[in-house]
Amino acid sequence: MKDTNKHQGLRNQLAKVLEEKGIVDKNVLDAIKKIPRHLFLNSSFEDFAYQDKAFPIGAGQTISQPYTVAFQSQLLEVKKGNKILEIGTGSGYQTAVLCTMGATVYTIERQNELFKSTSLLLPKLGIRPKHISFGDGYKGLPNYAPFDSIIVTAGAPIIPKPLMAQLKVGGRIVIPVGEKEQIMTMLIRKNETQFEKHEFGDFKFVPLLENKN
Repeated sequence: MKDTNKHQGLRNQLAKVLEEKGIVDKNVLDAIKKIPRHLFLNSSFEDFAYQDKAFPIGAGQTISQPYTVAFQSQLLEVKKGNKILEIGTGSGYQTAVLCTMGATVYTIERQNELFKSTSLLLPKLGIRPKHISFGDGYKGLPNYAPFDSIIVTAGAPIIPKPLMAQLKVGGRIVIPVGEKEQIMTMLIRKNETQFEKHEFGDFKFVPLLENKN
């Protein structure tokens, strides 16, 4: 598992590309510069790891495009020590970004193969989410709620109600909503019953699958 000066140079270039595309949160850009994304991909894709593209990672899933990871992370407005629930651990790259930004991350993956491989990979890279579990993301993690924010890394036809219930007042959910194409959606919890909704254009995600475990 090598990480070289060449890789670091490519990461710096990627961060510059993301900045040009509108990512302004310094913590997000710093995390992108630090994390060896090539180690989250199959080694045959290593040469492409720092392009702003999504790639397959097995189990019919993808590692999201860096811009998408950065965009979602920026919407969360992560502060050090924030307690964040991530639905869809996947390759673990988004998890690594949030941990590097200082968040306390609880993450769920419903593909067993990915859950196993990512659970082994993250500690090797010094990335330690507070909790990583295998389960149905639609249900969230009620035993660990409430959360400062919730990030969903797969497209969902609707915003699952259990996730809304697990958010602190003042907290935010960032989720791509839609069937074939998704609209990046953010809900901010105003009080016990009210949420404020913001939408941020079209993105393409693999579907969030329900009750597959």
